[in-house]
Amino acid sequence: MENQIEEIKNRLDIVDVIGSYIKLQKAGVNFRALCPFHSEKKPSFFVSPVRQIWHCFGCGLGGDVFKFIMQIEGVEFGDALRILAKRAGVELKSLPKEVFTKRKKLEEILEIACRFYQTQLEKSSSGKKARKYLLERKINEDSIKKWRLGWAPNNFSCLSDFLLSRKFPKREIIDTGLAFEGKNGRLIDRFRSRIIFPVFDLNSQVVGFGGRIFEAEDVAKYINTPNTLLYDKSKIVYGLDKARLEARRKDFLILVEGYVDCILSHQEGFENTVAVSGTALSLYHLKILQRYTNTLYFSFDMDLAGQEATKRGIFLAQQMGFEIKILSLPQEKDPADIISQNPLQWKEIVEKAKSILDYFFDFFLTKFDKEKIEEKKEIVKNLAPFILNIQNEIEKTFWLEKISKELKIKEEDLRKELSKIKFLKNEIERNEEKDLSRKSRREILEEKLLCIILQEPSFLDRIISEDFIFFSSLSQEILKGLKEKKEDLFSPELKNFYDYLSLKSEIERIEPSMLEKEFNFCKKEIERMTARERLEEISKKIQEAEKQRNEEMLKELNKEFNFWAKKIK
Repeated sequence: MENQIEEIKNRLDIVDVIGSYIKLQKAGVNFRALCPFHSEKKPSFFVSPVRQIWHCFGCGLGGDVFKFIMQIEGVEFGDALRILAKRAGVELKSLPKEVFTKRKKLEEILEIACRFYQTQLEKSSSGKKARKYLLERKINEDSIKKWRLGWAPNNFSCLSDFLLSRKFPKREIIDTGLAFEGKNGRLIDRFRSRIIFPVFDLNSQVVGFGGRIFEAEDVAKYINTPNTLLYDKSKIVYGLDKARLEARRKDFLILVEGYVDCILSHQEGFENTVAVSGTALSLYHLKILQRYTNTLYFSFDMDLAGQEATKRGIFLAQQMGFEIKILSLPQEKDPADIISQNPLQWKEIVEKAKSILDYFFDFFLTKFDKEKIEEKKEIVKNLAPFILNIQNEIEKTFWLEKISKELKIKEEDLRKELSKIKFLKNEIERNEEKDLSRKSRREILEEKLLCIILQEPSFLDRIISEDFIFFSSLSQEILKGLKEKKEDLFSPELKNFYDYLSLKSEIERIEPSMLEKEFNFCKKEIERMTARERLEEISKKIQEAEKQRNEEMLKELNKEFNFWAKKIK
């Protein structure tokens, strides 16, 4: 197994793997980005192509390519191994049973279910009708294949019976969200008489489904897989697996509401389109989207004044520093309607996207009479949250001046009124993860001293073997290895720590003129800190020896006490 892990690592470049999840920027010999694991405004996440490691100096997380996949996908090592093996083109052999986790089993069931639905769409008589409907909606054959669209027959247990015949346990079928147990204990398919839209994770693995009703009445138009081990609607962005590369290239994402909106937008060349289906835009969604771009084009229901959930999503995006634009759609039309009727009109709408404040400024001035005092209040009340959420003070002042002039209100009075208005609290701050990298002062000082040595190896000569007693065992091992030039013989744990220190010494480089001063300070502080700790320990032992009247022990302890007391001086 170790050989296979190394083979996967050798075939993959950590920069390529991490770069497919988040937007990396060159920073000298390394790459940096906003950390995907905690909220931050300045990038503290670094990737080293030389050492094939990553580390966030904000939250403290780091490791190799496997650790990254485990963190970003929220999976166990076995699942990360499979994901990367597939990417590297390595066939896994002779793996222990624990590698084949429950997640793997559910993925297998969902993949087979997806193929079942695809076959039904292609070959069953009712499926052919659904296929004809999709083609009439202007979804072409290539898109049907690319998005793996399917059909769930109007049968209570068609899929369940098929899966049971393939020897899949009833419990696991239920756990995928594909079926539920009826009163008589038999499985009932969740999706019946529905066009099926598979939902994929970032690795294009099927994790759930959405189903649109077809030729049936008095039921919900759309239903989705319930939350499962694999599928969480607050964390899934439909189409992102296919949109992320184009999002990076164009540096913006188009957000639509439905599956068909997303598919048709891709079909017309806007492959940087995603959908948040069946749920409001969440903080988690936005964190995922920010890996690929800081610009979002919203094309949701344009009567946004009454859409509290949509406004909340926009507020969150503003607070995270996204540049937001709005697509102005004709009344009572969604992107799918526009694209199917006139694809060129969709292109024009995207090209003419308005900034969020431009859109709402025009929207509310049209909706209310700016000459009437009560309606002026309504305009200010409706615009307030968007203005208060602007992160840049210069931009905020620009809009306050513009509103003041348009409504003939003193800017000073406008600011006073805005200060009274309650709006969505900053959820970014409420959800800000606490610093995971809390380290003791000793750890900080020792790491800094080791980084100085790595930056300027001549300082290593200033630490003699007698000085080792002042350092922790981990630092002692690093110093010993450096002195003996045996870094290549470090244990895996030591190698990881050494790689981290090497990356840190590159990222947090100290001015050459300050190295001497910083080295001396760290060394003296470490010595004093160790001496104080030892004196405290010896004092307790002396008290114990005095109680026992152990003269011989007292003599040795006093000798040791004097040794460390001198070190403090």
